[in-house]
Amino acid sequence: MSAPPRVDSADREFRSVLCPAGNKMQQKPKPVKKPLSDNNTKGLTFTAKKTPLISPSVLRRNGVSMNASYSSEASSSCESSPLSIASSSSGKRALRRSGSNSSSTLRRNLTEERDDCFSDGRRRCAWITPKSDQCYIAFHDEEWGVPVHDDKKLFELLSLSGALAELSWKDILSKRQSFREVFMDFDPIAISELTNKKITSPDSLLSEQKLRSILENANQVRKIIVEFGSFDKYIWNFVNQKPTQSQFRYQRQVPVKTSKAELISKDLVRRGFRSVSPTVMYSFMQTAGLTNDHLTSCFRHHECISNDEA
Repeated sequence: MSAPPRVDSADREFRSVLCPAGNKMQQKPKPVKKPLSDNNTKGLTFTAKKTPLISPSVLRRNGVSMNASYSSEASSSCESSPLSIASSSSGKRALRRSGSNSSSTLRRNLTEERDDCFSDGRRRCAWITPKSDQCYIAFHDEEWGVPVHDDKKLFELLSLSGALAELSWKDILSKRQSFREVFMDFDPIAISELTNKKITSPDSLLSEQKLRSILENANQVRKIIVEFGSFDKYIWNFVNQKPTQSQFRYQRQVPVKTSKAELISKDLVRRGFRSVSPTVMYSFMQTAGLTNDHLTSCFRHHECISNDEA
Protein backbone atom coordinates (compact mmCIF):
# COMPACT_ATOMS: atom_id res chain seq x y z
CA MET A 1 0.00 0.00 0.00
CA SER A 2 1.49 3.32 -1.08
CA ALA A 3 2.04 6.16 1.43
CA PRO A 4 -0.05 9.36 1.11
CA PRO A 5 1.62 12.15 -0.82
CA ARG A 6 3.72 14.48 1.25
CA VAL A 7 2.66 18.12 1.49
CA ASP A 8 5.36 20.72 1.39
CA SER A 9 5.48 23.13 4.34
CA ALA A 10 5.20 26.09 1.98
CA ASP A 11 1.86 24.81 0.61
CA ARG A 12 0.42 23.78 3.94
CA GLU A 13 -2.96 25.32 4.86
CA PHE A 14 -2.73 27.86 7.69
CA ARG A 15 -5.39 27.80 10.35
CA SER A 16 -6.17 30.20 13.14
CA VAL A 17 -4.92 29.27 16.55
CA LEU A 18 -6.21 30.34 19.93
CA CYS A 19 -3.86 32.42 22.05
CA PRO A 20 -4.25 34.81 25.04
CA ALA A 21 -4.48 37.80 22.75
CA GLY A 22 -7.30 36.24 20.73
CA ASN A 23 -7.46 34.42 17.45
CA LYS A 24 -4.51 35.24 15.26
CA MET A 25 -3.39 33.94 12.00
CA GLN A 26 -0.09 32.27 11.80
CA GLN A 27 2.35 34.28 9.78
CA LYS A 28 2.94 32.70 6.45
CA PRO A 29 6.63 32.48 5.77
CA LYS A 30 7.75 34.29 2.68
CA PRO A 31 8.59 31.88 -0.11
CA VAL A 32 12.22 31.84 -1.03
CA LYS A 33 12.72 32.79 -4.63
CA LYS A 34 15.15 30.65 -6.47
CA PRO A 35 17.57 32.41 -8.72
CA LEU A 36 16.72 31.91 -12.33
CA SER A 37 19.32 30.44 -14.51
CA ASP A 38 20.10 31.72 -17.94
CA ASN A 39 18.11 28.89 -19.49
CA ASN A 40 14.98 29.81 -17.56
CA THR A 41 15.17 33.55 -18.39
CA LYS A 42 15.28 33.08 -22.12
CA GLY A 43 11.52 32.67 -22.48
CA LEU A 44 10.46 35.31 -19.98
CA THR A 45 9.41 38.91 -20.80
CA PHE A 46 9.90 41.66 -18.25
CA THR A 47 7.36 44.55 -18.04
CA ALA A 48 8.38 47.89 -16.51
CA LYS A 49 6.16 49.31 -13.79
CA LYS A 50 4.10 52.20 -15.09
CA THR A 51 4.04 55.48 -13.17
CA PRO A 52 0.47 56.68 -12.54
CA LEU A 53 -0.32 59.81 -14.52
CA ILE A 54 -2.09 62.82 -13.11
CA SER A 55 -5.50 63.40 -14.65
CA PRO A 56 -6.14 66.66 -16.56
CA SER A 57 -8.75 67.71 -13.97
CA VAL A 58 -6.13 67.60 -11.21
CA LEU A 59 -3.76 69.71 -13.29
CA ARG A 60 -6.48 72.24 -14.02
CA ARG A 61 -7.38 72.54 -10.32
CA ASN A 62 -3.76 73.31 -9.47
CA GLY A 63 -3.41 75.94 -12.17
CA VAL A 64 -1.18 73.88 -14.51
CA SER A 65 -1.70 74.50 -18.20
CA MET A 66 -2.19 71.42 -20.40
CA ASN A 67 -0.73 73.17 -23.42
CA ALA A 68 2.60 73.96 -21.79
CA SER A 69 5.61 71.88 -22.71
CA TYR A 70 7.45 70.50 -19.76
CA SER A 71 10.92 69.14 -19.46
CA SER A 72 11.49 65.73 -17.97
CA GLU A 73 12.51 67.22 -14.63
CA ALA A 74 9.52 69.56 -14.49
CA SER A 75 7.05 66.79 -15.28
CA SER A 76 8.48 64.52 -12.64
CA SER A 77 8.29 67.26 -10.00
CA CYS A 78 4.66 68.03 -10.89
CA GLU A 79 3.70 64.38 -10.76
CA SER A 80 5.47 63.76 -7.51
CA SER A 81 3.82 66.54 -5.44
CA PRO A 82 0.66 68.29 -6.63
CA LEU A 83 0.45 70.00 -3.21
CA SER A 84 3.66 71.84 -3.91
CA ILE A 85 1.91 73.59 -6.77
CA ALA A 86 -0.95 74.63 -4.54
CA SER A 87 1.38 75.81 -1.80
CA SER A 88 3.41 77.91 -4.22
CA SER A 89 0.29 79.49 -5.68
CA SER A 90 -1.05 80.23 -2.19
CA GLY A 91 2.29 81.80 -1.33
CA LYS A 92 2.03 84.08 -4.33
CA ARG A 93 -1.48 85.06 -3.29
CA ALA A 94 -0.20 85.89 0.19
CA LEU A 95 2.52 88.11 -1.28
CA ARG A 96 -0.05 89.87 -3.44
CA ARG A 97 -2.29 90.45 -0.39
CA SER A 98 0.57 91.85 1.68
CA GLY A 99 1.36 94.45 -0.95
CA SER A 100 -2.23 95.34 -1.75
CA ASN A 101 -2.65 97.78 1.14
CA SER A 102 0.39 99.87 0.29
CA SER A 103 -0.38 99.87 -3.42
CA SER A 104 -4.02 100.89 -2.88
CA THR A 105 -2.92 103.75 -0.61
CA LEU A 106 -0.41 104.91 -3.19
CA ARG A 107 -3.03 104.78 -5.96
CA ARG A 108 -5.49 106.75 -3.82
CA ASN A 109 -2.91 109.44 -3.06
CA LEU A 110 -1.93 109.73 -6.72
CA THR A 111 -5.59 110.00 -7.71
CA GLU A 112 -6.23 112.76 -5.21
CA GLU A 113 -3.09 114.58 -6.39
CA ARG A 114 -4.01 114.28 -10.03
CA ASP A 115 -3.64 117.35 -12.26
CA ASP A 116 -7.20 117.93 -13.53
CA CYS A 117 -7.35 119.22 -17.06
CA PHE A 118 -9.06 122.58 -16.57
CA SER A 119 -9.07 124.91 -19.52
CA ASP A 120 -7.22 127.59 -17.53
CA GLY A 121 -4.56 125.10 -16.37
CA ARG A 122 -5.15 125.76 -12.65
CA ARG A 123 -5.68 123.10 -10.02
CA ARG A 124 -8.73 123.18 -7.77
CA CYS A 125 -10.16 121.28 -4.81
CA ALA A 126 -11.14 117.65 -5.38
CA TRP A 127 -14.88 118.39 -5.22
CA ILE A 128 -14.55 120.55 -8.34
CA THR A 129 -13.91 118.78 -11.66
CA PRO A 130 -13.70 119.99 -15.27
CA LYS A 131 -17.20 118.55 -15.76
CA SER A 132 -18.75 120.62 -12.96
CA ASP A 133 -21.29 123.31 -13.77
CA GLN A 134 -19.89 126.75 -14.42
CA CYS A 135 -21.89 128.23 -11.53
CA TYR A 136 -20.37 125.62 -9.21
CA ILE A 137 -16.84 126.40 -10.42
CA ALA A 138 -17.48 130.14 -10.05
CA PHE A 139 -18.79 129.55 -6.50
CA HIS A 140 -15.52 127.78 -5.66
CA ASP A 141 -13.29 130.34 -7.37
CA GLU A 142 -15.02 133.53 -6.21
CA GLU A 143 -16.95 132.90 -2.97
CA TRP A 144 -16.05 129.72 -1.10
CA GLY A 145 -13.48 130.53 1.57
CA VAL A 146 -13.55 134.31 1.06
CA PRO A 147 -14.09 136.16 4.37
CA VAL A 148 -17.54 137.80 4.51
CA HIS A 149 -18.34 140.72 6.83
CA ASP A 150 -21.69 141.94 5.47
CA ASP A 151 -24.67 141.04 7.68
CA LYS A 152 -26.99 140.34 4.75
CA LYS A 153 -24.45 138.10 3.03
CA LEU A 154 -23.66 136.30 6.28
CA PHE A 155 -27.35 135.62 6.91
CA GLU A 156 -27.77 134.42 3.32
CA LEU A 157 -24.91 131.94 3.65
CA LEU A 158 -26.23 130.78 7.01
CA SER A 159 -29.67 130.15 5.51
CA LEU A 160 -28.26 128.38 2.43
CA SER A 161 -26.04 126.20 4.60
CA GLY A 162 -29.11 125.14 6.55
CA ALA A 163 -30.83 124.24 3.27
CA LEU A 164 -28.11 121.61 2.65
CA ALA A 165 -30.23 119.19 4.68
CA GLU A 166 -32.65 119.10 1.74
CA LEU A 167 -30.66 120.29 -1.29
CA SER A 168 -27.10 120.07 -2.60
CA TRP A 169 -24.91 123.07 -3.25
CA LYS A 170 -25.45 122.57 -6.97
CA ASP A 171 -29.24 122.78 -6.58
CA ILE A 172 -29.02 125.68 -4.13
CA LEU A 173 -26.86 127.73 -6.49
CA SER A 174 -29.21 127.08 -9.39
CA LYS A 175 -32.13 128.37 -7.26
CA ARG A 176 -30.20 131.15 -5.59
CA GLN A 177 -32.06 133.97 -7.34
CA SER A 178 -35.39 132.47 -6.27
CA PHE A 179 -34.16 132.36 -2.67
CA ARG A 180 -33.21 136.05 -2.84
CA GLU A 181 -36.58 137.02 -4.25
CA VAL A 182 -38.52 135.11 -1.62
CA PHE A 183 -36.42 136.30 1.34
CA MET A 184 -35.94 139.93 0.25
CA ASP A 185 -32.20 139.60 -0.46
CA PHE A 186 -31.80 138.01 2.98
CA ASP A 187 -32.21 141.26 4.86
CA PRO A 188 -32.68 139.99 8.44
CA ILE A 189 -34.46 143.19 9.55
CA ALA A 190 -37.00 143.02 6.71
CA ILE A 191 -37.51 139.24 7.04
CA SER A 192 -38.12 139.49 10.77
CA GLU A 193 -41.20 141.64 10.03
CA LEU A 194 -42.73 138.98 7.76
CA THR A 195 -45.07 136.15 8.73
CA ASN A 196 -45.57 132.70 7.26
CA LYS A 197 -48.62 133.91 5.31
CA LYS A 198 -46.64 136.65 3.55
CA ILE A 199 -44.05 134.26 2.13
CA THR A 200 -44.85 132.97 -1.36
CA SER A 201 -42.33 130.21 -2.00
CA PRO A 202 -42.03 128.55 -5.41
CA ASP A 203 -42.87 124.88 -5.60
CA SER A 204 -40.28 122.49 -4.15
CA LEU A 205 -37.96 125.31 -3.08
CA LEU A 206 -37.80 124.28 0.58
CA SER A 207 -39.99 122.46 3.04
CA GLU A 208 -42.31 124.44 5.30
CA GLN A 209 -40.14 123.57 8.29
CA LYS A 210 -37.05 125.07 6.66
CA LEU A 211 -38.96 128.20 5.63
CA ARG A 212 -40.12 128.75 9.23
CA SER A 213 -36.57 128.20 10.51
CA ILE A 214 -35.25 130.99 8.23
CA LEU A 215 -37.95 133.36 9.55
CA GLU A 216 -37.12 132.47 13.16
CA ASN A 217 -33.37 132.85 12.57
CA ALA A 218 -33.96 136.32 11.10
CA ASN A 219 -35.63 137.35 14.36
CA GLN A 220 -32.66 136.08 16.36
CA VAL A 221 -30.15 137.81 14.07
CA ARG A 222 -32.02 141.06 14.66
CA LYS A 223 -31.56 140.59 18.42
CA ILE A 224 -27.84 139.87 17.98
CA ILE A 225 -27.45 143.07 15.96
CA VAL A 226 -28.99 145.02 18.81
CA GLU A 227 -26.71 143.31 21.36
CA PHE A 228 -23.38 143.27 19.48
CA GLY A 229 -23.88 146.02 16.95
CA SER A 230 -23.72 143.62 13.99
CA PHE A 231 -24.03 139.93 13.21
CA ASP A 232 -20.57 140.16 11.66
CA LYS A 233 -18.95 141.17 14.94
CA TYR A 234 -20.76 138.42 16.83
CA ILE A 235 -19.86 135.55 14.49
CA TRP A 236 -16.22 136.57 13.91
CA ASN A 237 -15.58 136.78 17.65
CA PHE A 238 -15.51 132.96 17.69
CA VAL A 239 -12.32 132.96 15.58
CA ASN A 240 -10.79 136.13 17.06
CA GLN A 241 -11.66 138.14 13.95
CA LYS A 242 -9.15 136.12 11.89
CA PRO A 243 -9.88 133.16 9.57
CA THR A 244 -8.39 129.76 10.36
CA GLN A 245 -5.87 128.67 7.73
CA SER A 246 -6.07 124.92 7.24
CA GLN A 247 -3.33 122.87 5.60
CA PHE A 248 -5.22 119.94 4.14
CA ARG A 249 -3.53 118.04 1.36
CA TYR A 250 -6.27 115.51 0.59
CA GLN A 251 -10.03 115.94 0.51
CA ARG A 252 -10.53 113.04 2.94
CA GLN A 253 -8.67 115.07 5.59
CA VAL A 254 -11.27 117.85 5.59
CA PRO A 255 -13.67 117.33 8.56
CA VAL A 256 -17.43 117.72 8.48
CA LYS A 257 -17.43 119.52 11.82
CA THR A 258 -14.98 120.82 14.42
CA SER A 259 -15.04 121.77 18.10
CA LYS A 260 -15.33 125.42 17.05
CA ALA A 261 -18.41 124.63 14.95
CA GLU A 262 -19.94 122.78 17.90
CA LEU A 263 -19.30 125.81 20.13
CA ILE A 264 -21.01 128.20 17.70
CA SER A 265 -23.90 125.77 17.23
CA LYS A 266 -24.52 125.51 20.98
CA ASP A 267 -24.56 129.28 21.42
CA LEU A 268 -26.95 129.80 18.49
CA VAL A 269 -29.31 127.10 19.76
CA ARG A 270 -29.24 128.74 23.18
CA ARG A 271 -30.31 131.99 21.50
CA GLY A 272 -33.24 130.32 19.71
CA PHE A 273 -31.77 129.56 16.27
CA ARG A 274 -32.99 126.55 14.31
CA SER A 275 -31.31 124.29 11.73
CA VAL A 276 -27.84 125.21 13.02
CA SER A 277 -26.26 121.81 13.75
CA PRO A 278 -22.43 121.59 14.03
CA THR A 279 -22.29 120.18 10.47
CA VAL A 280 -24.35 123.10 9.13
CA MET A 281 -22.24 125.60 11.03
CA TYR A 282 -18.98 124.18 9.72
CA SER A 283 -20.30 124.39 6.17
CA PHE A 284 -21.21 128.02 6.92
CA MET A 285 -17.70 128.66 8.28
CA GLN A 286 -16.15 127.26 5.11
CA THR A 287 -18.41 129.29 2.82
CA ALA A 288 -18.17 132.57 4.79
CA GLY A 289 -14.37 132.35 5.03
CA LEU A 290 -14.10 131.80 8.78
CA THR A 291 -11.90 128.87 7.82
CA ASN A 292 -9.85 128.37 4.68
CA ASP A 293 -10.35 124.71 3.77
CA HIS A 294 -9.08 124.89 0.21
CA LEU A 295 -6.58 122.10 -0.40
CA THR A 296 -2.95 123.17 -0.42
CA SER A 297 -2.73 122.17 -4.09
CA CYS A 298 -5.67 124.45 -5.00
CA PHE A 299 -4.79 127.86 -6.39
CA ARG A 300 -7.45 129.47 -4.18
CA HIS A 301 -5.69 128.32 -1.00
CA HIS A 302 -2.74 130.63 -1.55
CA GLU A 303 -4.95 133.50 -2.76
CA CYS A 304 -7.11 133.37 0.38
CA ILE A 305 -4.01 133.44 2.57
CA SER A 306 -2.62 136.41 0.64
CA ASN A 307 -5.91 138.31 0.95
CA ASP A 308 -5.99 137.65 4.69
CA GLU A 309 -2.43 138.87 5.20
CA ALA A 310 -3.11 141.99 3.14
